[in-house]
Amino acid sequence: MTLTRVELPSPELNRYLYAGVGGDWFWLERLTWSWRQWYDWLDRPGVETWLATVRGTPVGYVELDGHREGEVELAYFGLLPAFVGHGLGGHLLTVALQRAWSLAERWPALQPVRRVWVHTCTLDGPAALKNYQARGMKVFRTETEEVDLPAESPGAWPGADRPPLPGPAPA
Repeated sequence: MTLTRVELPSPELNRYLYAGVGGDWFWLERLTWSWRQWYDWLDRPGVETWLATVRGTPVGYVELDGHREGEVELAYFGLLPAFVGHGLGGHLLTVALQRAWSLAERWPALQPVRRVWVHTCTLDGPAALKNYQARGMKVFRTETEEVDLPAESPGAWPGADRPPLPGPAPA
């Protein structure tokens, strides 16, 4: 697997990755964003997209958000559905964390990174929390929040009639 930094803001690419990776996990918030909202988000210092590929094929991505002083959030991380369950997620996360810790080296105006963090929830993939913890991340805080979700996730490609993800269905 190769991880390449997407150096030019590309709303089309990021929206594709967001919907493709997060569609089965109810990533809904950004689906209504305009092209301009995507562009403005991506064009900020310290925001980076890293594209994961295998043999030239996109398999997943990481979006880093380093706009808070000394902190980097793994804002979005994951694999496209066809590549879940093939042992790529652990490697992707390991390299993503290395890129997060070195973010200030690529953005000299930013403070050195002293903390890298991620939000996860019960709607994420069943291996997400274990994957984070296996790479040294620790639970900092837990919260309970009720959210209204549609009856079905939008999926990576609504109406595509593709088979469901392997393993248990999202909660």
